[in-house]
Order: sequence, then C-alpha cells, then structure tokens
Amino acid sequence: MAHYARKGLEAVADENSPQGVLLSGEANVAVRIKLEREARGWSTNALSDRLNEAGFDMNPSGVWRIENGKRRINLDEAIGFAEVFGLDLRNLVGPPQLAAKARAMELIDAVVDAFRQTQRANTTYTQARDALDTYLTEHPDIRTEADVMVSNAIAKAAAAHDDAPSDDEK
Repeated sequence: MAHYARKGLEAVADENSPQGVLLSGEANVAVRIKLEREARGWSTNALSDRLNEAGFDMNPSGVWRIENGKRRINLDEAIGFAEVFGLDLRNLVGPPQLAAKARAMELIDAVVDAFRQTQRANTTYTQARDALDTYLTEHPDIRTEADVMVSNAIAKAAAAHDDAPSDDEK
C-alpha cells in the first residue's frame, strides 16, 4: 500500500515509508479529490461537469491542476468538491487513508471532542480549586472542614461514576 508524503503542495506516493506521513490541508484535498474521482470512474471532464451543474465553476484543467498540486484550492471549491462527492468537508480534508473510512473519521472526531471536553473540564476544575485555595488561605480557620467536604464530595462523585453503567452496558 502506498503511503503519502508531502513536498510543497505536491502529494507523492512514498513506497519506502514504513509509517507514511499524513498529508495536511490542501495536499489531503488534492489526493482525496483524485481518489474520489477515480473511485467513481469519472474523468476530470465529468467531475468538472458535475461541479458546474452544482453551481461551482470549474474547468477540467482546474480539476487536474488541483489534483496534481499545481494550483491551490479555495474554500468555495473545496465545498463544491465535498458536495459533488457527497462528503463532509472535514472528511474531504482529512488524511486520505483514514478519510475513505467514514466511520474511522467519526470515531476520531469523537475522541478529539472528548479530549477537548476533558481539557475544558480540567481547566474549570483547576480554576475552582485555585479560587478555593486562595479563599482558604485567607480563612485558615475553616481549611480542615472545607478540605474534608471537598474530599467527601469528590469521593461520592467518583463512586457514583464507578457505579454508573458504561456505554457498553446500556
């Protein structure tokens, strides 16, 4: 299986790369457009016709130039290609090896979204803990009781989380 590397805007197959280098941005789109077009058995003329019918002005030479990294793609054109191929724009710009597997992209998006939520929650927790610590520094007479309340509440929340059915058990 060919792995892809990036050289400027030109995407090239690198047969010797054991891991491959994931393309980014426009290089992903260029490779993906060509893969999607060829998978459908469309010529650059046929793809150009479909883009034009959908309201996205593109000649066959433009399609070829984008696919071969000779011309940058603008956002409106990327939206047009995604529409003609029936893909989400995010899927079109993703790594071609993964993007062709829509479920993989959905799961990757879910993991990244969950990570971002965790980061936001960690930031919120740190800010709340810092505010409490600042307050307790100013009021040391209640530190012990406050620390016990926080520890008990966290332990109770953790126990409730541990007892909750997982997504697999629902």
